[in-house]
Amino acid sequence: MGFKCGIVGLPNVGKSTLFNALTQTAAAQAANYPFCTIEPNVGDVAVPDPRLDTLAKIAGSQEIIPTRITFVDIAGLVRGASKGEGLGNQFLANIREVDAVVHVLRCFEDDDITHVDGKIDPIADAETVETELMLADLESMEKRVLPLEKKAKGGDKDSKELLALMTKALVLLRDGKPARLAELTPEERAPYSQLGLMTAKPVLYVLNVEEGSAAAGNSISARAEEMAKKQGAKAVVISAKIEEEIAQMPAADRGDFLDSLGLEEPGLNRLIRAGYELLGLLTFFTVGPKEARAWTVTAGSKAPQAAGVIHTDFEHGFIRAETIAYGDYVAGKGEAGAREAGKFRLEGKEYVVQDGDVMHFRFNT
Repeated sequence: MGFKCGIVGLPNVGKSTLFNALTQTAAAQAANYPFCTIEPNVGDVAVPDPRLDTLAKIAGSQEIIPTRITFVDIAGLVRGASKGEGLGNQFLANIREVDAVVHVLRCFEDDDITHVDGKIDPIADAETVETELMLADLESMEKRVLPLEKKAKGGDKDSKELLALMTKALVLLRDGKPARLAELTPEERAPYSQLGLMTAKPVLYVLNVEEGSAAAGNSISARAEEMAKKQGAKAVVISAKIEEEIAQMPAADRGDFLDSLGLEEPGLNRLIRAGYELLGLLTFFTVGPKEARAWTVTAGSKAPQAAGVIHTDFEHGFIRAETIAYGDYVAGKGEAGAREAGKFRLEGKEYVVQDGDVMHFRFNT
């Protein structure tokens, strides 16, 4: 099960530096000119979860396998991208393929790094990108809605339902608002997400600050954070340059370096977890002497779906899920203790998986 977050923003805001840190490689060239990232770079990163280490210690697991999330470094957008300016068409094609948007905003002053608009204004930068995406979405919807209206007038039921969804998006886009603001019923969410609207994707703002502001942010990032709050979006303050340095350090040196900066953990940990939450994901675990492993499902998934993440045969032949909540597993110091405390449960097909569940599946072969 793959989930992709696309890293977007104007040129020279720190996207590729952030990607380098995320993947702990120099795969994405970080250079002081627009479009240094021509092809989207893709990197899978482990989702930091201290619970997994705790479970492994209790079970004496030989191997620890975290769950993963994919980040895509996408070429910088410029004003006019919706009409093909810069690398506009390629940018738009790449962003349509991701599940969520990580929008990097420049919140630092540096005369040695040029800004495409000649000024540092993260709110204006955010509006530039959002406007280009809305214009592209609007053009796409208006082209598709005309033939659909003809079919709907002819009595085609599916066309009527799809037209109603597209109309919700069009009303917002024509009013200069992103498609993610649409009020949808639970039944409408899946088909709405399949419309391919870029502004329907969830957004996480990464506020890229200078090294000295990595712990608390600065006045520029504070304004950007307020903007995100008004939108109901999440924001994470990070110094991409520092994160790249940390990623290249020996693990033994990282603790002291973080302490010197007033940081409890790398900012990337917060970013990855925020991206994970943004996609509406949760983690369950399988634990044994061979391995302790984290698995990803979407929130609301039932036990057979979770079993299917491990192997499709597990879902098809699902019988029961042996389940222990993470806290109960730790309190009981393992499965045996949890059983003795009455915290071991057998759950059926309708059980909704909870974040942190330790599970073992019974199934027919």
